[in-house]
Amino acid sequence: MHFYKNLDHFTIIVMGQSPPSSTYNETGVGLPFFQGKSEFTDLHPVPKKWCSEPKKIAQENDILMSVRAPVGATNMANQECCIGRGLAAIRYPDCPKYLLYFLRSIENELDNLGTGTTFKAISAGTLRNLEIPLPPLPEQHRIVEKIEELFSELDNGIENLKKSKAQIKTYRQAVLKSAFEGKLTQDKRTKIKDKSGDGELPEGWEFETVNDISEKIVDCLHSTPKFKESGKYCVDTTCIKNGQILFDKIRFVSEETYNDRIRRLKPKQGDILFAREGTVGTALIVPREIELCLGQRMMMFRPRKDILSKYFMYSLQSPQFVKQYKPLIGGTTAPHLNIRDIKKFQIPVCSTQQQTQIVEEIERRFSVADKMEVAIDESLKKSEALRQSILKQAFEGKLV
Repeated sequence: MHFYKNLDHFTIIVMGQSPPSSTYNETGVGLPFFQGKSEFTDLHPVPKKWCSEPKKIAQENDILMSVRAPVGATNMANQECCIGRGLAAIRYPDCPKYLLYFLRSIENELDNLGTGTTFKAISAGTLRNLEIPLPPLPEQHRIVEKIEELFSELDNGIENLKKSKAQIKTYRQAVLKSAFEGKLTQDKRTKIKDKSGDGELPEGWEFETVNDISEKIVDCLHSTPKFKESGKYCVDTTCIKNGQILFDKIRFVSEETYNDRIRRLKPKQGDILFAREGTVGTALIVPREIELCLGQRMMMFRPRKDILSKYFMYSLQSPQFVKQYKPLIGGTTAPHLNIRDIKKFQIPVCSTQQQTQIVEEIERRFSVADKMEVAIDESLKKSEALRQSILKQAFEGKLV
């Protein structure tokens, strides 16, 4: 039988307080300083800042709880540290993981206890009056042992799923590599060297530069525009994923800004967009006749008449193409490629009929990979649901 006690009856609760910003540093002087959930990992927070004059201190094995938007997330301190006003430290040395796991089992309920109009926060009074089931200490330890036994099995399964997902990514790259080595078609296997002598192709293929196979190339040299609540679409790397435009994340610009950005060339269906800064190499095909303009540091290629758009786009994502531009990426805060370099990069070119066959072979293989990836993602979601189910059962007395 579990007896309930208010949290402040058997723990010490320390509400965080942010010290003066002048006492922060990133050089390791003083105590690690945690301000909220942003420093949390699966178990222990990772410091990004330190504080030379801490106001409120948490001890090793204290439970750190986020008390300001979002409310309820938890970690465990693995060293003495300073806590800001976004956190509370809860000290229960008898069996800290028992309390940690219980708080994780009611994280959604804790979030619902948060109040506030601008952002949610949970008060010290609400936290102190929180009722916690408190069985005898030996049972608390047994519950923790059973939870961790089951979590260990679950984590192994999750790790295997993540490895499988990584293998799918490797498989996609292997498909693209084979495709642009001419291995997905039934061509005669006589090889020819490329212009630099650094590659081989089947007979009848040849290497051409991006500039050669593009009817037109446009680079967006504009600065970041002022975005609007509505208007014309502006496409950059923030709204591109897996070769698709994420319309729920796309941003808008005014008619005037749009007209200014399309003066050199208006994007049309079949054009290829390519990011040369930030997430370098992100690419997609303009899917239909929609009015859009390029975001900062986006490039647009209009393929030559004998070059299929999909063939062009897949070639930009191939390991052979990445190998050409990766050593030339400059910048640390904002990685970028030079336009002149991009125009010189080489792409293997074959007949339109062969391009069609290669695209079909790529997409047939990618379709299988897509289905596997969806299944893995669903399994990962179910794993997290199972984790919560284990915690729920543990504190209903159903595990031990």
